[in-house]
Amino acid sequence: MKTTKVVTCVVASIAIAGLLAGCGTSPSAPSTSASDSGTTGLAPATITLFSTKTENLATLQELAGEFTQANPTITVNVVAPANGGDVLKADLTKNQLPDVIAGGGDANFLMLQQAGVLDDLSSQSYMSDVQQAYVKMVTSMYSGSGVYGVPYATNASGIIYNKDLFTQAGIANPPTTWTEFTTDIAALQAKGIVPLELGIQGSDNWTTMCVWNSIAPSIQPANFGQDRLANKAKFDPTMGPVVQKYLDTIKFAQSGFNGAALNDVLADFANGKTAMLINGSWEIAGIKQLNPSVNFGIIPFPTTDTASQNYLTSGVDVLFAVPSSSPNQAADQALVSFLLQPDQALKYSQEQVAFSAVNGVKQTDPVMVGVGDAIAAGQVADFPDHLYPGAFSMANVLSQTSLDFANGMSDSDNITKTLQAADAAYDTANTSS
Repeated sequence: MKTTKVVTCVVASIAIAGLLAGCGTSPSAPSTSASDSGTTGLAPATITLFSTKTENLATLQELAGEFTQANPTITVNVVAPANGGDVLKADLTKNQLPDVIAGGGDANFLMLQQAGVLDDLSSQSYMSDVQQAYVKMVTSMYSGSGVYGVPYATNASGIIYNKDLFTQAGIANPPTTWTEFTTDIAALQAKGIVPLELGIQGSDNWTTMCVWNSIAPSIQPANFGQDRLANKAKFDPTMGPVVQKYLDTIKFAQSGFNGAALNDVLADFANGKTAMLINGSWEIAGIKQLNPSVNFGIIPFPTTDTASQNYLTSGVDVLFAVPSSSPNQAADQALVSFLLQPDQALKYSQEQVAFSAVNGVKQTDPVMVGVGDAIAAGQVADFPDHLYPGAFSMANVLSQTSLDFANGMSDSDNITKTLQAADAAYDTANTSS
C-alpha cells in the first residue's frame, strides 16, 4: 500500500457552520442531506479526527466541515501527520490517543486492538450499513469477538494499463493469466512500446510492495500472515515461490528501474510512453491530474495460469476506530455515524478514487471497472503486509533483491538471500513490537 512522502503534519480546525457546501445527491446512493443528519443535544466539544493517510486530508476536511454544519456545537480538528503510525505508537505510550482514528486495516490498527484501548463498535447501529466481507477482513486479524474498527474505504493493487497502447499492439483484452501477461509483453515490445515501468529510487522503494502484494495472495499459504506473526512459519522456504515470481516480473521492467523515481514513471504512463505499471488504485487520481485524457484501467495481477486462482489484492484502506479513553464518546460516535452515511461515503470514494465499504455506495469510475468486477465476485484477498509488524520493512528487503538482480545475481542465490534477510528483519521487528 502507498506510503506518504509528505513530511509535514497538517491540522485543520473545522468550526464554522456553513464553511463548506453540503454534499449533493447521486443516483449511486440514497440522498441524506447534511441538515437531516445532525444530532441534536450534543454537548459542546472539540474532537480530533486523526488520519494515517495524508492523501485524504482535504476530503476529510470537507466532510468534517459538513458534520460541523449539521452539528454546530462540535469542532473537529483533522490531523494527518506524515508518520501516522509512529505518532499513534507515541500517543499510546503517553495514553493520549485522539478521539477518532481513520487508519488502515494494518499493523498499526492491530497494535491498538491488542493493547485493549479501542471501543467495541459491534453494537453501533451503523454496523448494519457496512459490507460484512470487509468487516470479516478486519476481525480476522485478531482473536476473540468484537469489532474494533469499522471499514470505510477499500483499495486495490494490481496492473494499471494503457488501453490505447494495448489496442495499438493488437491486444483485445487485458491479461487474466500469467501466460497471457507474458504474451502481451512480447506483443507490446514488438510494436516498440515499453511494456512495463517500475520506479523504486530511494524513498520510492515502497513500490516494491505493490509488486509483492499483488503477487503473493494468489500463491502464498492462506494463513501465512497469522502463522508468521505467531512464529509458526518462516519466509524461508515458504515464500520462495513468491520471490521467484517477483523476480520473473521485474525482468520485464525497463532498464535502470532501480534508479527511476516514481514521479517520472507516473508521468511516462500518463503521457502514453509505457503500457503498464504495477501499483494501486491510490495512484489513479494523480494519473488523471497529469493527463485527464489518458485511457486506462486497473486489473488484478495475473499471477498464475489459472484465472480463477488469481485474486485481486484489496484491503481496508480506511477504517474508523474510537479509543476508549476519549472523553467525547457521544460526539465521536456521531461523527463516525455521519461519515458512514451514503452521501458522505460516496463523496469520499469519488474524491479518493476508492471503493466504499458502505452498502449501496458504488464506485462508477470507468478506470475501476476491472477491479470492481473482481470485488463483486468476491475474488479478493487482503494485502499480505497488513499483518507485517510495523517495524518490519519488506520494501527494504526487496530493494536489495532488485539491486542484486540488476547486478547479475542468479535467481536461486537471490531467493535464498531474500528469504533469509526477510526472516532476520521480521524477527527483529516482531520482538521489538
